[in-house]
Amino acid sequence: MNPGIETTQLKDIVAHAKEYGFVFQSSEIYDGLAAVYDYGPNGVELKNNLKRLWWEAMTQLHGNVVGLDAAIFMEPRTWVASGHVAGFNDPMIDNLDSKKRYRADVLLEEKAAEYENAGDPARGAALTAEMGRLLTENDLAGVKELIIRENIKCAVSGTCKWTDVRQFNLMFSTQGSAVDSDAPPVYLRPETAQGIFVNFLNVQKSARMKIPFGIAQIGKAFRNEIVARQFIFRMREFEQMEMQFFVRPGTEGEWYDTWKAARRRFHEAIGLPASKLRFHDHDKLAHYAKAAVDIEFEFPFGFKEIEGIHSRSDFDLTQHQELSRKKQQYFDNDVDPATGKPYGNYVPYVVETSVGADRLFLATLCEAFQEETITEGEGEAQQTKTRTFLKLHPAVAPIKAAIFPLVRKDGMPEKAQEIFDALRFDFRVVTEERDAIGKRYTRQDLIGTPFCIVVDGQTLEDDTVTVRHRDSREQTRMPISELRTYIGEAVSFRRVFEKL
Repeated sequence: MNPGIETTQLKDIVAHAKEYGFVFQSSEIYDGLAAVYDYGPNGVELKNNLKRLWWEAMTQLHGNVVGLDAAIFMEPRTWVASGHVAGFNDPMIDNLDSKKRYRADVLLEEKAAEYENAGDPARGAALTAEMGRLLTENDLAGVKELIIRENIKCAVSGTCKWTDVRQFNLMFSTQGSAVDSDAPPVYLRPETAQGIFVNFLNVQKSARMKIPFGIAQIGKAFRNEIVARQFIFRMREFEQMEMQFFVRPGTEGEWYDTWKAARRRFHEAIGLPASKLRFHDHDKLAHYAKAAVDIEFEFPFGFKEIEGIHSRSDFDLTQHQELSRKKQQYFDNDVDPATGKPYGNYVPYVVETSVGADRLFLATLCEAFQEETITEGEGEAQQTKTRTFLKLHPAVAPIKAAIFPLVRKDGMPEKAQEIFDALRFDFRVVTEERDAIGKRYTRQDLIGTPFCIVVDGQTLEDDTVTVRHRDSREQTRMPISELRTYIGEAVSFRRVFEKL
């Protein structure tokens, strides 16, 4: 399978996301803006649930991790210190026949994936290693030669007629002043991490944090991607969930392994199966990095990164210290057992965890999208059909329960409204009266609602309702008075946290 080509399953998921209010093309009435998307009523609920789950897993479960919300705009020298102004580039290449533009490294990665899928992982690994060496040496001519040697063809023209490989800076810039045309450009941040680094001492002192400690942040970032594709996997405007963990030099290896394992557990806990997750160690490391690994998920278009864990040494804080001329040191009064004296002043090392909120959303949606064959009816009326539903973890489902009066009379709608009013302070719930009960079940299945509550004639007699379960379609009779506890236990974040 070519990871660059959308599969039928992905197209089905994209269509489903639009039809049921998860994701829309931005500015669609004007034919859309490439690689920019809007989250609909169900999509924004799912995404917010995922973000809140990540946030609480970081800041609530760890006593030494606190939060931050830094501005998108930053003083331009920030990006000089971080290296983005000089070196935030991707290698691009154009096909001369189709005029289609590609990222050269992605073309080679996809070729390596082809070898792996064909049962030749050694050849794929060798290709990836060679690409990493060439990019590290900035040998762009060698990258082009490697593409030609591997007989990589344009997916549109089918030819190997390529331009030279060129570096393309990914940062968006805008005018920094409304009146001074000579003012330096201000950049839309290409990552959220630098807002954490420049606030390191502000947070450490104001929150009275002691190393080791982390700073977590969720925020927008912007990259002028050469090739933005595969739905919301690669966009020009996206959201990151990052945590920078500051540690004593010499302990970074231990903390890197700790967070590497912890982050994988998180993805499994929210419903991504272990069989579809894998670690991918970086072949090409930044010059300051000590280690880097991606957590990859098997999307319909192949294994792709959803989170990165990086051991960044003291590079970021040291760069900002040198350019700003403001010390970014921490005084550690713990005693070094080797010397019997306090560790004293040092620039901390950093272990980073960074997960794309949009990529996590897409992975969750892909995994939840289920099609199964079911049999309904009995005897001659029995029929087989395909059932489509979203098997979302109840904790992240956009709507927790839907309340249906069986018919629109005899006081059932009023009773359903009473139940809605009683539950809406605790959960996101809806009530619906139109159409046959089967159609109402189907609509809720398609957006991943875990429970449907049916009010019928018996409800008016004994205050019990039927609760229908999304995944099994089984039904349970219970008192209305037990609904809050029953639903609450199923949708609680605690169900996820217990697995961490």
